[in-house]
Amino acid sequence: MVDLKTSYLGLKLKNPFVVAASPFSEEVEKVVELEKAGVSAIVMYSLFEEQITHESLTLDKHLEAGTESFAEALTYLPQMSRYRLGADTYLEQIKTLKKAVEIPVIASVNGSSSGEWVKYAERIEDSGADALELNLYYLPTDVSQTGQSLESVYLELVGNVCKTVKIPVAVKISPFFTSLPNFAAQLAEKGAAGLVLFNRFFQPDFDIEELEVAPDLVLSSREELRLPLRWISIMHGKVDLDFALTSGVQTAEDILKAMMAGAKVTMVASELLRNGISRAAEMIDSMEAWMKEHDYESVEQMQGSMSMQSVAKPSVFVRANYMKVLGSYTKLP
Repeated sequence: MVDLKTSYLGLKLKNPFVVAASPFSEEVEKVVELEKAGVSAIVMYSLFEEQITHESLTLDKHLEAGTESFAEALTYLPQMSRYRLGADTYLEQIKTLKKAVEIPVIASVNGSSSGEWVKYAERIEDSGADALELNLYYLPTDVSQTGQSLESVYLELVGNVCKTVKIPVAVKISPFFTSLPNFAAQLAEKGAAGLVLFNRFFQPDFDIEELEVAPDLVLSSREELRLPLRWISIMHGKVDLDFALTSGVQTAEDILKAMMAGAKVTMVASELLRNGISRAAEMIDSMEAWMKEHDYESVEQMQGSMSMQSVAKPSVFVRANYMKVLGSYTKLP
């Protein structure tokens, strides 16, 4: 019998399939359906910093300022008027979901500054959330701001939250850090238990006829899997964090790759939005069938087996393989 169990943030999970922050968590019935499909946990839709601090910001203003983001790998921030679930209602939704399902419910908060986050983290914990995901995002547009100063803000925020709550805290970040492994290690020192790789930047498009900046929702593709796969492979065994891979997970094979890289879970939403909740059961069944066929007894057995510290040629993860890859393409028009 294949053992699909894994652990993430100290939570014992029946398999590595976690539903990423998405509109699914807005509806209790959908979460119940996801649990029946076999998912092991769900991350709630993100509560935005602007909702917590009650700032009167709109999506258009963020677009013009260049500081807005997509909160999660497969979901999007709609018109603010649609976001009917405000800060207090968010807490009620946590309580409702906890009563409706047995799988862990992970809260998600999106922002970049301390503000009311620490106080609200306590309220999230009191509402029954099993863990908290801090989705750090800020697009620096000030040429005088250094990368070190921005990282210091992030680290202070994470440290303050981790000191305040007893539930485990994961941090979701972008890939754009000068030294990602070092920053990840500092997050661990501040008390973070997990690292989610990666959030997706909100990439607006230009309408050249109307001369407007226009939102353009694009769900994740399998090509996006490679970036988090590479970095998890590099950091596995070097940084004391539980890694979650998000973006581009569409098949059982993608989940298996993430486990071999060293991830504890994969977070999926785009594939479910495209093909329905039943797709979760199909992917979990396919994963189990592959493991049986290839004589794997457990997920734990394969975790990290293809990481940088485990493969025969670790140079393939870094620059040494760069010229070889570029020279491998020979079909010219």
